[in-house]
Amino acid sequence: MAYEWNQSETVELLNKLVDIPSPSGYTHDIMDLIRNLLGEWNVEYMTTKKGGVIATIKGQDQERHRLLTAHVDTLGAMVKEIKPSGRLKLSLVGGFKFNAVEGENCLIHKAEGTTVSGTILLHHTSIHVYKDAGTAERNENNMEVRLDEKVFNAADVRALGIEVGDFVSFSPRFTATESGFIKSRHLDDKASTALLLQLVKSLSSSTELLPHTTHFYISNNEEIGFGGNSNIPEQTEEYIAVDMGAIGDGQTSDEYTVSICAKDSSGPYHYGLTRHLVELAKTNGIAYKLDVYPYYSSDASAAIHAGYDVKHALFGPGIEASHSYERTHTESLKAAAALLQAYVYSPLVS
Repeated sequence: MAYEWNQSETVELLNKLVDIPSPSGYTHDIMDLIRNLLGEWNVEYMTTKKGGVIATIKGQDQERHRLLTAHVDTLGAMVKEIKPSGRLKLSLVGGFKFNAVEGENCLIHKAEGTTVSGTILLHHTSIHVYKDAGTAERNENNMEVRLDEKVFNAADVRALGIEVGDFVSFSPRFTATESGFIKSRHLDDKASTALLLQLVKSLSSSTELLPHTTHFYISNNEEIGFGGNSNIPEQTEEYIAVDMGAIGDGQTSDEYTVSICAKDSSGPYHYGLTRHLVELAKTNGIAYKLDVYPYYSSDASAAIHAGYDVKHALFGPGIEASHSYERTHTESLKAAAALLQAYVYSPLVS
């Protein structure tokens, strides 16, 4: 089946996804959107007890299945303490450092459903007052949220309805440039989610059957280590995590190709399935890079650790500055989407 890339529709969906706050543990709004989209496309799906969604497209072979997953949960924080000053102390959700969110605008999600805005700052920010503004360690004791409300103490903050345990989300600052770059927080992994959803939409209206029944698992706990590691249909033989390629010194991944991961911190991915992806990229003229990520794991590796007997692999668009203010290019999205299409129409690996 010829692949038809709809760049504007994909970028529009990605923008919609990143604009919905969804730190791990607080993903109900974005999962509602996922279910609504699947309903519009008349796609069969189920919701797991953990809140993930598994959509299913039936294929010619309904005995041997494959599964692809991407996650919509993101980095974020929770209110750890309301300080006597009226500032908030944070506890981070997900694996990142405080310097990655210094100066970022944020929302505090109150239990009754509304939000209060604020900014994440070093307590010693003003160089006109603090000699160590540049050298102070960025950690949970020195970083705080300055609320955009007139508060002077903890009682004032609590009067707003803010309490310990409230979730905090970061402003994504989504920007699509004329040169094809997309800058935003949470491209990990909403870029891949947008690609999976676009594929599901295309398949839902196609008259061409897939060779195998295929499940699309939208996970909501990946950033804290236990996303797509349950509810995997027993007929599943291949499990693909569609997640970002990490860019940096010593890496081959870039913002213009699809990244195929051979190994991460959990160990090597399935050799035969990884080689199958490489051959699909070569055969279809898809620009790709093979890579090894030293400080990385995925929902596919989580499924393996949970004891599932599946072949597992990982690929996705290249993401610059992962777990910070991230960036990719539409060329990378297009390459990842093309490999997704080629894979779901290919036979299972023997």
